[in-house]
Amino acid sequence: MPSKLRQFEDLAEGQAWQVGTWALAAEDIVAFAQVWDPQPFHVDAAAAERSPFGTLVASSAHLFAICTRLFYDCAERLDIVAMLGKDAIRLPHPARAGETLTYATRCVSKRESASRRGAGIVVLADAVTDEANRAVLTQQVTLMVARAKAASAP
Repeated sequence: MPSKLRQFEDLAEGQAWQVGTWALAAEDIVAFAQVWDPQPFHVDAAAAERSPFGTLVASSAHLFAICTRLFYDCAERLDIVAMLGKDAIRLPHPARAGETLTYATRCVSKRESASRRGAGIVVLADAVTDEANRAVLTQQVTLMVARAKAASAP
């Protein structure tokens, strides 16, 4: 966990950072999918081999969960008040079992919140890539982030 959460003022448009990495194990793909997305190519190795993917692949919901965990664990974590939206979600390549995924983000824009004086609105462009640097997930995320003055107010 970070020693100090980053506030709205700590971000600059264009600023980029690596959020983290995740080893995508076959057993984790199966366990997640058995509960949340039991498509054969997520839960059955033999069926996955016969699928267009040729191997077990993670579901989109699993990728979103991985992003959430990595973002929370990031050493450069933001002081998030709320997630306001996810847009432009794309899954251009499958996330295959055995791969290590890398999650990076970039601040696209930021502005003061019109409705909350103690927060700002930040838009991030996220990319999760596989070991061959192919995007397995891209998305634009809009967050409400606490302002430094709000954090120090009584």
